[in-house]
Amino acid sequence: MIYRHAFTVRAPVEQVRAFHARPEALAAITPPPIRLQLHQAPGSIESGDRIRFTLWFGPLPVHWAARVENVTPLGFADALEAGPFRRWVHRHGFRALGPRLTEVRDEIEIGLRPHLLWGPFGLGMVLGLPVLFAFRAWRTRRLLEGA
Repeated sequence: MIYRHAFTVRAPVEQVRAFHARPEALAAITPPPIRLQLHQAPGSIESGDRIRFTLWFGPLPVHWAARVENVTPLGFADALEAGPFRRWVHRHGFRALGPRLTEVRDEIEIGLRPHLLWGPFGLGMVLGLPVLFAFRAWRTRRLLEGA
């Protein structure tokens, strides 16, 4: 299955892309009550880099390891190497709509894992993606439009 989301932010495309390339941005745009604990991430992403983190859903830890791919000035992707899904490839795209207006596009290819725990948990995460990405859009705008 594929999930897509897009929104605009009043900031230059370079600033938006640089924000999303910083490891600490992931925690900044993760909605409560989920807590993100970063274990490994580069200072600035390049193709081939690895990112490891834990998402805490209350007391339940969900470990995640991803490889960064296809880094360009207008986007990048992260592909799940270990985690609750069989497949998860998240493409982040940035398009200038004007000198201070950027469209942020997210596309996620998702494959649920046929597992007694992770199958239903993954389905729950997929069903929550609209709320997650609405929060991410709101938070990105709050952080970048005032900058």
